[in-house]
Order: sequence, then C-alpha cells, then structure tokens
Amino acid sequence: MTATEDSEQIEIDVKAHRRVLRRKRYLRTCDCPGCQQTITAPVPPKLLPKSLLGTSVWVEILLAKYFNHQPIERLLASWKLMGLDLAPSTVNAGLERLEPLFTPIYTALQARNRLSPYQQADETRWLVFVEKAGKEGHRWWLWVFNGIDTSVFVLDPYRSHDVPQGHFTAGLSVILMVDRLSSYKAMTPVKEGLILLAFCWAHVRRDFIAVAKSFPELKPWALEWLQMIRQAYRCHRERLAHWNTPEFTKPDAELRAAIEQMKTTAAEQLSDSKLRQPCRKVLVSLQEHWTGLTRFVDDPRIPMDNNASERSLRGAALGRKNYYGSNAEWSGRLAMMLFSIFATLPKWNINPRTWLRWYLDACAATGGQAPLDIQPYLPWNLSAAQRESMSAPIPLETNGDALNSS
Repeated sequence: MTATEDSEQIEIDVKAHRRVLRRKRYLRTCDCPGCQQTITAPVPPKLLPKSLLGTSVWVEILLAKYFNHQPIERLLASWKLMGLDLAPSTVNAGLERLEPLFTPIYTALQARNRLSPYQQADETRWLVFVEKAGKEGHRWWLWVFNGIDTSVFVLDPYRSHDVPQGHFTAGLSVILMVDRLSSYKAMTPVKEGLILLAFCWAHVRRDFIAVAKSFPELKPWALEWLQMIRQAYRCHRERLAHWNTPEFTKPDAELRAAIEQMKTTAAEQLSDSKLRQPCRKVLVSLQEHWTGLTRFVDDPRIPMDNNASERSLRGAALGRKNYYGSNAEWSGRLAMMLFSIFATLPKWNINPRTWLRWYLDACAATGGQAPLDIQPYLPWNLSAAQRESMSAPIPLETNGDALNSS
C-alpha cells in the first residue's frame, strides 16, 4: 500500500547544555617595541560578566519565580534531575545583580500608569525579612494600581494613605475603583475632589453573605438583597453587551430601576426600629458608600467591582505562600518590578518570555547594564509588527536583531 496513516503526538524535550566558546588568539610577528602582545577575539556579550550562567538560564529563573511563582529551591531541584546542579547562593547573588536592570523599565511603567484616567487599586500583605527602624515585625504591603494599559506594583512597609497618595501625579483627575479601605478615603486628592472613588459591589455582596452565614434566621433577608445585587450585575452586563447600539436603552433603564429599588428598600428598612443590628450595620455602610457604589451607572466604563485588581494580586499571594515573600529589600524591589512588567505585557498581547529574552539580550550587549535608552523596549512604543512578533513564543534560536529590525 502506498498510503500512510499519519498521526501527531506532542512531546517535551528539555535539557541543559554547556556552550564552549573558543576564541582565537593572535601574536604580532613584527619586531616593533611593545607589539609583542597577544590579541584575543572579544568575549561574546554576557548578561552577568564573569558568570557561567547564560541569558537563557536567567530568563527561566525570572519566569519561574516571578511569573509562575515557583520557589527557586524547587526549580533547582527539577534542574538537578536534568543534570544541572546550581547552588542557591549563586542564583541569589545573580538576582541581586539583575535588579538594577529593571529599574528604568519600572520607572517608565509608573509614569505611564499615573496618566491613566481610570484605575483600580488593591493591596495584600507581603513578607520582607529585614529589620527596619520604627517598624515591628516583617509584614509589609504590596499594592497594585491597574491602569488602562499598565499595571504597577508598589511595595511599602505600611498600609497608610501615603502609599496611594504618593503614587498619583498631583493635579491629575482620576476615577479610582477600590474596596472600602479607609486609606483611600484619607487621601488629600480625594478630599479635594481630584480623585473620585468608585466602590466595589463584590465587597458589599460579601457583607450580606456574612450576615446569612452568621445569623441563619436573617438568611431570607440577606438572600433578598443578594437577588437585587444579582439583578444589577445582570443589567450592567447586558447594557455593556449592547454598548453604542439602540438596544442599550432597555438594559440601561432596567439597571437604573434596580439601583433605585435598592436605594428605596435600604431607606425603608433603616426606618424600621425593629431592624436587627447586623442588618442595620450593613445598610448603614451601603448608604455611606452609595455615591461611589453608583458611579458606574452614569459611566459604563467603570466596572461594578475591583475583582480585576484582586486577580492581579493572586500571583503575589501564591508567592507569599510558596517562597515566603522576600529575604531583603532589594529582593522585594525586584519582585514588585517584575510583577509590574509581567502584568503589563499581556495587556499589549506580548509574550513575557519573548520580551524578557529580547530585553536581557540588549542588557548583555551593553556589558550587563540597562540600555541607555529604554524607550524602544516599552510596549507602547513598539510597532504593530514588533508586537505581533513578540506575541509568539520565543524562537529556538533567539535573534534579537530580527526583533529590532521589525
């Protein structure tokens, strides 16, 4: 039979290899004074001068820890099974040397993020095992600010309003979606009206769920409210699906009616002297935050919750659990910078592995230093052809010149 029966099977073959570099040496043959010296071909570019570890190794280490949130110890154990035995101290020392390379990229992300007219913010605890004057314990706070096309993480020893206030550029108007943490409300730009807070309905919903779980007899009351919130979410999703179409009018009217019903119901129930204290506490909070909770009604660009920010912090929560935060301040800075870079690149449909190899190759070409001009490496400065090229996985043979010439 001449016909064949073809089938496909996916396999993964990963191995570490040692690249031997042989550079020719030359000796002048003339008798001129001072010319009897050996001339050797220049050393190929290295990300870390005098280090045995090539750029590809550091790409894997950075992605494993700060993108996949895998402990370095676990990564090195898996490499040892493949015949590559690296000391954790070698990796730790190398990471400290890499930290300055990402500072200019992070600074540029901060500058662009501050210009975003709409943002979301959230924070989570982060461990930094250093002794700091005036601070007890090792609990720090990792903040995230999600702009339209960038995400920026900020690491700070405290949870005060100085952190978000210091992040925003003075004089710029911003709509900021947050939970009900008092630090956001205490910001000076909020009091001056430059930053308008939009509050999260998911947190309000949790209040009613907490009442239902803690007080079974109040469960019917809580379920009634949860049903009204669900209706508001449904109407909002439907009107977004018909944005800028004639069908937008109907779900928009239904949403406004649902919001008005909640407002009226809250007022009626609070006027009842027999209302139980757990219910009253939730409704009082609802009324206090009502303006911020309903900003999305007149501005559909604003979501009803800050779940996107909480999802942004999920990786950090895994890192906090898997490798216990950071062992030094430089380690914490490296974490927040790479968290920011790896959260921003997907917003531009850029493969983090491809971009990271490209950028680190450029750092190697400048002697292990960040390029003097980092503007060509920022996602928003890339051409459409470059972004399309970097959306694909990194080729087996990396060619940085191809990316630069696109």
